[in-house]
Amino acid sequence: MRHLLNTLFVTSEDIYLSVDGENVVANRGKEIVARYPLHILSGIVSFAYPGASPALMGICAKRGIALSFCTPRGRFLARVSGENNGNVLLRRTQYRIADDPVKSCQIARSMIFGKLYNTRWSIQRTLRDHSLRVDSQQLSSVSRQIQELLPKVLAEKDLDCLRGLEGTGATAYFGIFDQMILGDHTVFQFSGRNRRPPLDPVNALLSFAYSLLSYDCASALESVGLDAYVGFLHRDCPGRISLALDLMEELRPCIADRFVLTLINNRIFHGSDFLYQESGAVILTDDARKEFLSRWQKHKKETITHPYLGEKIPWGLVPYMQALLLARYLREDLEEYPPFLWK
Repeated sequence: MRHLLNTLFVTSEDIYLSVDGENVVANRGKEIVARYPLHILSGIVSFAYPGASPALMGICAKRGIALSFCTPRGRFLARVSGENNGNVLLRRTQYRIADDPVKSCQIARSMIFGKLYNTRWSIQRTLRDHSLRVDSQQLSSVSRQIQELLPKVLAEKDLDCLRGLEGTGATAYFGIFDQMILGDHTVFQFSGRNRRPPLDPVNALLSFAYSLLSYDCASALESVGLDAYVGFLHRDCPGRISLALDLMEELRPCIADRFVLTLINNRIFHGSDFLYQESGAVILTDDARKEFLSRWQKHKKETITHPYLGEKIPWGLVPYMQALLLARYLREDLEEYPPFLWK
């Protein structure tokens, strides 16, 4: 259990929440393991199977404490709300900003800055750890190219131009992505990003990781009361979780890409883990998908020091922290949205 940004995160799968006077109580079986005063909480997010008592749900609804339930894997299930739901004001603010290209760009450029910053740091990490096994000159050149884009992104006020800068950085980054692959190049050869369907094993792994990350981001946004379908950079499209796609931009390099590189470079997957279909699509076998999911869940439990908060948290809570920070910005509790800058 972690208490961050006035939100209690219940990450243990066997915790049942109840209320005792002015405290929320965490119970494991018949044992009380923790107490938290209700008056210091603005939200509770539970990833536990047992759930919470009706009494706690009632008092949270009455006091405006956001109580959200997710599966242990992070899929959003439900949120408790009372008669006076402050989330409607938050969502109305979100919708107004989404309809304003200039204000949308102010948020989107922070997210794209985070994305490019993290792609550059991913390259630098490879240079630091494997300088003798890669083309250092080429990687350093792309790193400088991306670094030069950062101030341009922060100064940009037009969404289309911002997308152009993001595209330039992504093209440069994926142009040297193959250099960061140190595994079996006869299987894991990367010549460019492709999807719908992925046409090689690397893209199959990337697409699967991005899909999982997008679901985590959508759950995080819904848990804080935001509408995952109304974005600022990605515009409205039926059935598309546009705001989740916005939020995951800054998290792709450090959560998804590095995870896939680790799987490949540590030789976790092999050619036999993929199915090559007649259409050209490449997908993971059932066993490989299970292995991927198992390792993804373990990775989400590994800790990282959040660069803005200065607190150690599991990787799996990073999307929830960013969703909370975004909600705080929309409520004008923060002057600007702070992207996740990997260190």
